[in-house]
Amino acid sequence: MSAAFFEIARTRALWVAGPLACLWLAGCSVLPQPPAQPVRYDFGPVPGAAATPTPQVQRPAIALAEVEAPGLRDSETAVLYRLAYAEAQVVRPYQLARWTRPPAQLVQQRLSSGLGRDRAVLLGGDGSAQPKVQGQSPAVLKIELEEFSHVFLSAQDSVGWVRLRATLVDRQAQGDVLLGQTTFIAQQPAAGADAASGVRALTQATDKVIVDMQAWLQQLGR
Repeated sequence: MSAAFFEIARTRALWVAGPLACLWLAGCSVLPQPPAQPVRYDFGPVPGAAATPTPQVQRPAIALAEVEAPGLRDSETAVLYRLAYAEAQVVRPYQLARWTRPPAQLVQQRLSSGLGRDRAVLLGGDGSAQPKVQGQSPAVLKIELEEFSHVFLSAQDSVGWVRLRATLVDRQAQGDVLLGQTTFIAQQPAAGADAASGVRALTQATDKVIVDMQAWLQQLGR
């Protein structure tokens, strides 16, 4: 066979192989991609915790009951947002943003760390057998987390919105004595309209509430 014959055969083979290669590459491009994994958030370190010196005067010890969140399921870890300018009554989850634990647990951990800077904080204040501190039972702080979401006031402006009700009671043999009750609300502007910005704003709003709660407890002599 002549060299010309082999050259024609090689050229025809390339013509066939080229489209086949394109089809193979196209098929690879449409293969199902693995689903995107949600980003998991927590509150991060307590601001200034490492640099904060131990206070000389310790406040009275307090028992922190388990934080309750009546409007959230215990297993709910989605980062929630609300369009206050459109459908204020509807809360929606960010599809790819999750808390590492339910918000009530994160708030309780933050409260324990924040309030514990100048006092002993005992967890589990719901129990009937409460440990005594210097021969006295500490007052019990009960928290209900009523709002914890990234709230859009408009399409451009949003805040991390935290609202919780705090109740301080004194456990006595004849029954609980109410020492004080109030509602704390903090709205921290968010830097953007995404889940990460909402998480940062919610963290900062929670820290603001803790500062206000410390002042409230001091007003009650606790």
